[in-house]
Amino acid sequence: MHQKPGVRVEDERFAELVDPSTSVERLGGGATWSEGPLWLPGEDAVLFSDIPGDRILRWTAETGQVTVDRTGVEFTNGRTLDLNGRVVTCSHGRRAVERTEADGSTTILVDRYGSARLNSPNDVVVASDGAIWFTDPPYGIVQPHEGHPGTPEYGGNHVFRFVPETGELVAAIVDVEEPNGLAFSPDERLLYVSDTSAALRTDGSGHHHIAVYDVREDWRCVNGRLFAEITPGLADGFRVDVHGNVWTSSGDSVQVFAPDGVRLGRVPVPETVGNLCFGGENADVLYIAATTSLYRLRTTTRGY
Repeated sequence: MHQKPGVRVEDERFAELVDPSTSVERLGGGATWSEGPLWLPGEDAVLFSDIPGDRILRWTAETGQVTVDRTGVEFTNGRTLDLNGRVVTCSHGRRAVERTEADGSTTILVDRYGSARLNSPNDVVVASDGAIWFTDPPYGIVQPHEGHPGTPEYGGNHVFRFVPETGELVAAIVDVEEPNGLAFSPDERLLYVSDTSAALRTDGSGHHHIAVYDVREDWRCVNGRLFAEITPGLADGFRVDVHGNVWTSSGDSVQVFAPDGVRLGRVPVPETVGNLCFGGENADVLYIAATTSLYRLRTTTRGY
């Protein structure tokens, strides 16, 4: 397996999360641009997106191989599990958030904000009350290889909260230029959202940071502020562990930040990282979707 030796420790707290001698393992590849990994606990497997390839790929522990799970999937991106264990997925092509049912069929949960179509839902998390939170930047309608050319219709790029039982859709955050990755702190009192507006610009403008918001008891998000600048590259996707540390993608590694915003260290990855998730029997394995491949890192913490 292709390996990149060691981790880069920048704060002594990092040693509590990863053995400094640990390196990533390449599990398989063949993708064009890998995104949206999700651990399936009942299947000992990881689903992830090949967005330009319009495919969902699957790595299974039993075989140790990456195979094609589905094709013609309308350019899926991020995914998560709902409280009933069903897969909830962002679809660039359908400009929607959708759910995979027990029989394998797909249900579109939400694709409009009022009378306007969504842009191209990108990443998604489910809160403890079952509400679905997702980001809606324009990437799937401005990049033909990641969706279908289209026009923004509601005049922004929002972070939304959707309640499946009632159909209520609320714009929870409207001041992030191009929201991308998102994740709650373990107590759900904080919501982290990345701004990747620098992604498609060649003039050096735009953002490549993670912001953090306080989440009130009524789920309103307030007091948005800078959490961390990500360089090189972007915080395309990230997850939070049980201690509140943020594990994020970047151009050359997985970077790990403490809840106080201090970067603890980096785990070099041979390809540009798109997104990641925790998985394994004890939620202590980090699965990393990076450009063409899926990688694995064994940690000494757990995703929550």
